[in-house]
Amino acid sequence: MPLEEPAWWYRQEPGLAASLLQPAATAYGWVARQRFERVQSYRSRLPVICVGNFTAGGTGKTPLALHLCRHLESISHQPVALTRGYGGRLSGPYWVNARSDRAGDVGDESLLLACVAPTMVARDRRAGARAIEAGPHPVTVIVMDDGLQNPALAKDFAIAVVDGGRGIGNGRVIPAGPLRAPLEFQLELTDAIVVNERDAGVESATTAWLRQHFPGPVLQTATVPAEDMGWLAGARVVAWAGIGAPERFFRMLAGLGAVVADAMPFRDHQLPSEADARRLLEVARRHGATLVATEKDMARLCGASGVLAELAAASRPVPVKLAMAEWDAERLSTLIDAALKSRAG
Repeated sequence: MPLEEPAWWYRQEPGLAASLLQPAATAYGWVARQRFERVQSYRSRLPVICVGNFTAGGTGKTPLALHLCRHLESISHQPVALTRGYGGRLSGPYWVNARSDRAGDVGDESLLLACVAPTMVARDRRAGARAIEAGPHPVTVIVMDDGLQNPALAKDFAIAVVDGGRGIGNGRVIPAGPLRAPLEFQLELTDAIVVNERDAGVESATTAWLRQHFPGPVLQTATVPAEDMGWLAGARVVAWAGIGAPERFFRMLAGLGAVVADAMPFRDHQLPSEADARRLLEVARRHGATLVATEKDMARLCGASGVLAELAAASRPVPVKLAMAEWDAERLSTLIDAALKSRAG
C-alpha cells in the first residue's frame, strides 16, 4: 500500500486527523482480521520463517531477512527467500536473477535477497511456496520477507521488526495511524520481536514498552556498515536514500565521520526522476562532494540510461547490515533452531 506517511502518525497524541479517520481505520482493521481468519492457510512441506512488521513504514525487514539467510547457510541449511517483489511489475511465481533482472520487474529488495540466496517473487505466497517446493533449487527452509498479516501461507516462526525510533506511532490502524492491523491481533501472530534501535546497545522507549506488552522475546539490533567505511571519515558527501527511514542512513553517515553537505530523502522504493538526478549531480558538483546511497537505491538504478545512469556511475553505495549483541543473536538462533526442529519432528 504506497502511502506518504503523515508526520502525525508518529505523535503520541492522535490529534484531529486521526480522530476523523478512526471510522475508516476501524473498518480497515476489521477487514484485515476477517481476511486472516477466513482464509485457510497453505502448510508447505518446508518450514517457513516470516520476517514482517506491524506498520506501513520501513523498519529493516529485508536486512533481517538477509541476516537470517546468511545465518541459516552458516549452520548448513539451504534457505530460499520468498518475497512479493514490491515495486516490480511481475506477479510471479518467478525466480530472480540478480545479474540480469531489473528492479522495475522484480522490485529492489528482491535483487538484494537474490545476491544472498535463491529468491522467488510471488504476490500469491501460496503459489510461491509451491513453486519453491517444485525446485530446481535445493531448499530446507523458506525465509519470507514481509507477509506477517498475509494468511495465504502458514508460518512456523514469525518475527516482527520494529523501528526503535518511531515505534508503533499513535497506535492506530491505517489511515488513522501506521498499523497494518490492530496491534493486539498482530501480536497474536508474532513469535518474536526485533527492535531496530537508533543506537547500538541502547534500549529505546519502544523496546521497554514492547517488553511490557508482548509476552515473547523482544530482541535488539542496529543498522551498521557491512564493510570497512574508513574512507568516509572526513569525506564531504551528498547523501540520498529512498528507504523506509532515510534519516537513519544519513545519521549513520555522520556517525562514521562523513561531512554531509546535503541529504535528499525519497519515499521508500522511489526511483529518482531525471530532474532529481540532475539536481543531485549538480548539488554534488557545487559542494565538491561524493554522492552516496544505499545498496537498495543503487539496485533501482541498475540498467538505467541517460541521466539516471550518470547518477548511478557517480554514486557510491554504502552497504549496511543488522548487528545484534551476542546474547540476542544467540537467542534468536536458538528460537529459530527450535522452530525448525519442531517442524522436522
